[in-house]
Amino acid sequence: MESKPSKKPDFCGYATKYDIPCTDGRTIMKGAFSDADGKKVPMMWQHGHDDLQNVIGHAYLESRNDGVYARCFLNNSERGKLCREAVQHGDIDSMSIYANRLKESYGNVSHGTIQEISLVLAPANPMARIDNFTIQHSDGSAEILDDEAIICCGSSISYSDDEIEHADSSDNNNEENDDDETVGDVIESMTEKQQNVFFALLADAASGKLKPENVMAQSDINESEDNKEMKFNVFDQQSNPKDDEATLAHSQIKEHFSEIVEDAKRTGSFRDALMHKSSDYGISNIDLLFPDAKAINPVPDFIKRDTDWVAGVLSSCSHTPFSRIKTRLADITEETARAKGYVTGAKKTEEVFKLLDRTTTPTTIYKKQKFDRDDLIDVTDFDVVAWVRGEMRMMLDEELARAILVSDGRSDGSPDKIKEENIRPIWKDDEIYAPKYNVGVNADTETIIDKIIRIRKDYRGSGNPTLYIHPDYLIDMLTESDKIGRRLYPTIADLQALFRVSKIVEVPVFENQVRSGDIAHEDSDKKYDLIGIIVNLKDYTIGADKGGQISMFDDFDIDFNQYKYLLETRCSGALTKQRSALIIEKEQAGE
Repeated sequence: MESKPSKKPDFCGYATKYDIPCTDGRTIMKGAFSDADGKKVPMMWQHGHDDLQNVIGHAYLESRNDGVYARCFLNNSERGKLCREAVQHGDIDSMSIYANRLKESYGNVSHGTIQEISLVLAPANPMARIDNFTIQHSDGSAEILDDEAIICCGSSISYSDDEIEHADSSDNNNEENDDDETVGDVIESMTEKQQNVFFALLADAASGKLKPENVMAQSDINESEDNKEMKFNVFDQQSNPKDDEATLAHSQIKEHFSEIVEDAKRTGSFRDALMHKSSDYGISNIDLLFPDAKAINPVPDFIKRDTDWVAGVLSSCSHTPFSRIKTRLADITEETARAKGYVTGAKKTEEVFKLLDRTTTPTTIYKKQKFDRDDLIDVTDFDVVAWVRGEMRMMLDEELARAILVSDGRSDGSPDKIKEENIRPIWKDDEIYAPKYNVGVNADTETIIDKIIRIRKDYRGSGNPTLYIHPDYLIDMLTESDKIGRRLYPTIADLQALFRVSKIVEVPVFENQVRSGDIAHEDSDKKYDLIGIIVNLKDYTIGADKGGQISMFDDFDIDFNQYKYLLETRCSGALTKQRSALIIEKEQAGE
């Protein structure tokens, strides 16, 4: 047991509370973490175990009748100071615990070991609060790890199969590995009395006589050889099937069990083998023998594109508190802008250069959803609204990031199109801001690599840029080999050094991106495939007036009994520095 601290904690509160139902039906039982009393554990930010900077302090735990209480001490690291200020200001108001060695039975978690406590963003359980600032616990979401579990405010558990302590093996001190045992081996290992019970249950379930209320719980059987007690005797049931009903007696199952096992070996399914054999006796309700399927995760997973690149794009852009972006450039590349030599007696001439002016105005981007209230009430195993709100934010962010790099891809006549004069796509921007380089119709991977190396000198943007690239072209570069099969660029880091970029980011939406030529720069009938964009997004500015940031709105329509949700932003976006992006394209072969 750790000694209690003498100094005053930064804040205190319940890390988790007992007997609170989880969103997936599980409940943390009273005393599940009683051995945490007096324990000192690290305090993290958002359970970020992959970065030492996420360690923001430590906490001393106290086991109470209604949960685990934490006295928390933040350190003086930059992140610790930020968290201290955010907690004191009331901006962050939630904690959750990270635990392993979980033991669960029938949805009740009876034991676990708390390894760390984290400050988190999203609250859900109003019963678990930080005393100092009335801080709620975290939401019911859970993170699946390899060997541990995150338990948020005692209301949600996520775990892997390896974490479960199997009661059968621990209670009986059985250390043997039974992975190779077959069904037949298990049956043969039973005593004669146990086999009789097993076959009787199979027969009664198949005939419909066995009711759920008559099935004994596992805890109702004492496994010691000298004392086996049951709540009832399966052979003493008085209900008899009607004479015209087809039944399968347990003696018949026992008689044909070896055949069923052999069929199961051949078909790979004990269920199918038993159902096939039962058809000989006219059994129609054999499904009673098999449990219903259970979802691994009650919250549905999204089938979606890879969006790992999205957050990096949006966070790398510059942001202004006004939505109308104006840029002014002076072109001093012309001959008339050069400094001149002077000849005695000659007239001195003035410098001449062009001023370029561009204004970008805002547009509205939104995502809308609605639900019937009846449907929301009927779904009880997870929070549908929170789940869909997450989907709405994820899709809006992806659409905005796509519009910034390449446009949303909708036709100009589509009412849903994000207007390119409001969110200016880097790929299609003016040559002053984003010059385009064609590698040629039949360019191979070596030629493309050569081209990128050579055009890098034309970059005039801020700092060291990033190469956003089509995934297929990146694969081609990584698999480029010499004549004896050695990889020329085994890692992405090798290519980064070669291209003189800070990082290389795969962007799946670059696939199938085709730009038509225009009269000003290329033949209008030519088409170009996008390979990559070299840019530092610090030179791309997103502007939004107060209130124009991403906001969520909700409303209830009493006429149609529907909840309606709207996620919306109103902003503008454009490159603001000349030659701050370099576009690499490949001309398509003519027909």
